[in-house]
Amino acid sequence: MTTPATILVADDDSDVLTAARLLLRSHYSRVLTVEDPGKIEALMAVERIDVFLVDMNFAIGMNTGEEGLRLLGRILELDPDAVVILMTAFGDLNTAVRAMREGAADFVLKPWQNDKLIATLGVAVALRQARSRVSALGVPQPLPEMIAGSAAMQKVLRVVERVAPTEANVLIRGENGTGKELIARALHQQSSRANKALVSVDLGAVPETLFESELFGYTQGAFTDADRDRPGRFQAAHEGTLFLDEIGNLPASMQTKLLRVLESREVVPLGSDQPVEIDVRLIAATNQPLEKLVADGRFREDLLYRVNTIEIDLPPLRDRLDDLPALAEHFVKLNARKYQVEPKRLSESALSELRGHQWPGNVRELSHAIERAMILSDGDTLNADDFSFNSAVEHTDAESLNLEENERRIIRLALERAGDNISHAASMLGITRAALYRRIEKFGL
Repeated sequence: MTTPATILVADDDSDVLTAARLLLRSHYSRVLTVEDPGKIEALMAVERIDVFLVDMNFAIGMNTGEEGLRLLGRILELDPDAVVILMTAFGDLNTAVRAMREGAADFVLKPWQNDKLIATLGVAVALRQARSRVSALGVPQPLPEMIAGSAAMQKVLRVVERVAPTEANVLIRGENGTGKELIARALHQQSSRANKALVSVDLGAVPETLFESELFGYTQGAFTDADRDRPGRFQAAHEGTLFLDEIGNLPASMQTKLLRVLESREVVPLGSDQPVEIDVRLIAATNQPLEKLVADGRFREDLLYRVNTIEIDLPPLRDRLDDLPALAEHFVKLNARKYQVEPKRLSESALSELRGHQWPGNVRELSHAIERAMILSDGDTLNADDFSFNSAVEHTDAESLNLEENERRIIRLALERAGDNISHAASMLGITRAALYRRIEKFGL
């Protein structure tokens, strides 16, 4: 089953484009290719492109990467949420670091290894989806003006305004779907580092074996598949902001190394004995009770003190219902544009139904509920019966004893309640992340 995403590959070598098309078409629903980078802007005007895979050198004899960097800048100018992966046959650490600082999601060498490219694109597509969800919360670029009229959110914004200009490390706490990444973006964009990179890492999505190489980078030959130097996220965020989401998922061994990096302000890439100085402002986020993890011996107390100089607690949607009508209207308009239909009116009965729901998935759940209603409802008004919060998706049908059918429902429910966070859904289900991934693929979720 192909992933519903559009990948654009830009390269002046037709053989490269053919190879990419043959490889990717069995993995993604649409694969577009162009030899002329000048055509990308016209394509962006008519297509929603999820990931750009772009060569860094188009002109004959060029190997500096400047063309790719200029193209990266133009793509991000047209679509600030764009996810761009740059590729080149002439890779070096400095170009990779510069590309990532200027907004590239990743950097690959040609000729690529098929499994590595597929894995890189999988992460990139997930990143695009995450950015789209953040944008759906009402984040115009470059400075977000949040839908935050409630007293609870006004209190949060006052703290953001006070803290953003400082260099203090910040810990954002909140349930899944409350907008922790949105607050991290606001802190970065209102800081003195706003013209530098904001590099995000979802620690819940990084396998434990890859934590060190992902955060600190590695040198060529550091391990079997290390065929080039690769900067880590700390290097990419140099002079900017590093956002570590779901920091409660950090393994004990990596907690020690992260603490050492924060204290020494330098990292040592895997395979090297030479430290690299880093200058980052750290923002972390969690939906877990870190104090309980400390008490249970699963999180270092000294690391908790290091990351939470300032704490920002995000209220769940049920505690900021004054914002619900404006959020709902926003999602109606967003989906009207997405599906090219007229916006539908929210009736009083619909708003009453929405206010009465507990919203375990918070704003993210609200966005999904509005999207479903916009797709399935008749007429030009959304009513209470267009929102079904007691559907078979949420409650296993007691009359059905079909094992696969019930397993599929439970997997969907866990993913929804976890806000699509694989680690948390797997924990709810009592299975490993790998086992959950297998079931997601099995059921086409």
